[in-house]
Amino acid sequence: MGSAKKSNTDRRARIEEMRRAEQSRERRNRILTIAASVVVVAGLVVGGVVLVRSQDDKSSDTAAAKDSSGKGKFVTGEDGVKTWEGKLSRNHVDKAVKYASEPPVGGDHNQVWMNCDGDVYTEQLNNTNAVHSLEHGAVWVTYNADAKKADVDALAAKVKKTPYTLMSPMDDQKDPIMLSAWGHQRTVTGAKDPNVDKFFEKFVQGEQTPEPGAACTNGLSK
Repeated sequence: MGSAKKSNTDRRARIEEMRRAEQSRERRNRILTIAASVVVVAGLVVGGVVLVRSQDDKSSDTAAAKDSSGKGKFVTGEDGVKTWEGKLSRNHVDKAVKYASEPPVGGDHNQVWMNCDGDVYTEQLNNTNAVHSLEHGAVWVTYNADAKKADVDALAAKVKKTPYTLMSPMDDQKDPIMLSAWGHQRTVTGAKDPNVDKFFEKFVQGEQTPEPGAACTNGLSK
């Protein structure tokens, strides 16, 4: 009889122990479930924030690419030089930029400039690098397929002798030969046009230069 009572007592004790163990497992599982849910929710929140920021960044990049030159327009002076009236932004970017003019005369640009120590290029340049050269006070001579070879050769010879200048073809410009500096631009009729010398004298390292004395070497050389 005593043995039976002891056996029942032992069984109840084991059952109670098993119940406690089961309750402990249930509590532990609930805690793990709640923790997992918190992690998932937090991940969704963070992911949502990153996605929103990413979309915002893309929107900002697109806006900058479309309007890097800011609001403004060209005003032509009595000397035939067009001057950009409006703010020209000067941010460094690593993407293509849609400028307000072709060739551009300023705006956001690549952090690396085109070498402009009398450099003559035979291929079209990346505008964002050339604009950085303008920021350093360079004059950029550009020409399209309508320019006469004799004029191109004569202008190339002049550029090669003039520090803080560069020259390259530009298919999309409207006139055969154009001269550009930061915020300024003009068309010339050819290499013998007296306005070529006037433009060089006024704008090579001229007062318009945002960064006077900055290097025109150790940049890109195509």
